[in-house]
Formats: sequence, structure tokens, C-alpha cells
Amino acid sequence: MDAPYSPQEIPTLRDIDHVRGPLSAVLLMFIYGNYQCPHCAQANETVDKLRKTLGEQFCYVFRHFPTTDLYSQSYRTAEAAEAAEAQGQFWAMHDKLFANQDDLDDASLVEYASELGLEIGQFLKELGYHTHAARIQSDIDSALDYGVKEAPTFFISVRHTGSRNLETLVQQILTATLENKPRD
Repeated sequence: MDAPYSPQEIPTLRDIDHVRGPLSAVLLMFIYGNYQCPHCAQANETVDKLRKTLGEQFCYVFRHFPTTDLYSQSYRTAEAAEAAEAQGQFWAMHDKLFANQDDLDDASLVEYASELGLEIGQFLKELGYHTHAARIQSDIDSALDYGVKEAPTFFISVRHTGSRNLETLVQQILTATLENKPRD
């Protein structure tokens, strides 16, 4: 069965999406990833460089794509991020999970929630009852609809009017990406 979208099409923004940066930005990037994947952590570093380099010209959307066959805690960390979102701390937990990728067991997730000042009882209840399973499944379904097979997968849209600043924008994107490229 063919995917309902063409390979050039970027995902449609949803009300439930996690968005960092202004939607009016020149560069919009969708990322399907998971917190336990080392390639996703490298991608997150690249995204951080783009954010610092491009500032208000850059916006990105993070969607969960846990791959539990490769990374046993990838689904659980997505649940932790969504439980943090319920308390207004998605991006703080997102950053903490990538920064502590080697320590993503349940006890560590609770420790990170505590460090962020989350209400631990609520956090644990949401993890225990899989409160955010439908939200995470929505991201997974979206990924599959767009032909995503692995994490990280990026969709990039550049909004540009006229020729002014396009060369500068492209150069900044390339520079930030190349700075994070692994060396042989």
C-alpha cells in the first residue's frame, strides 16, 4: 500500500504538536525521534546549533517515534516527556532525557521529574496508567503515514520570499549541520 503523502510533503502541524520557536520562522523542521537512540541525540545537538545560529528564523516540531525493538526504554521515555508536558515541562524533560541518554531507567526518570519540580505523584500515576499512550500513538501513526521507518527522520520546509537572505540562510544551515557531522 502506498503512503498517502508524497515524499516531498512535510507533515501537517497539529494542535498537540510540541513546537519550539515561532511558527512564522523561515525554517520549519519536523523531527521524528526517540530519547534512547544515539543518532537522535546527535540530531538533537544539530537542532540546538540551528536554534542558536538561526534564532527566530528557526522552528522545530518534535514527534515521538519510539522503537522498542532497538531501544527498550524509548516508549517509556516518551511517556515521561508527555507526563512532564502535562505539568508544562515538556521541553525541559526533552532536554534532560537527551542530556542523560545513558541513564533512562525508571528510577532516573523519576529523579529527572523531581529535578524539574514536577509533582511526582501525578507523574508516576500517568506513567503507571499509560495516560499518554494515545498521544504517543498519534505521533507513531503520523510517522507511518509519512513513510518514516527509523529515527531520527527529518522533514524540512524553508519559507522564503524573494532572493534576499536565502544564501545566508542556506549557508547557516549547512555550517550548523557540518559542525555536528561525526569525524572519521
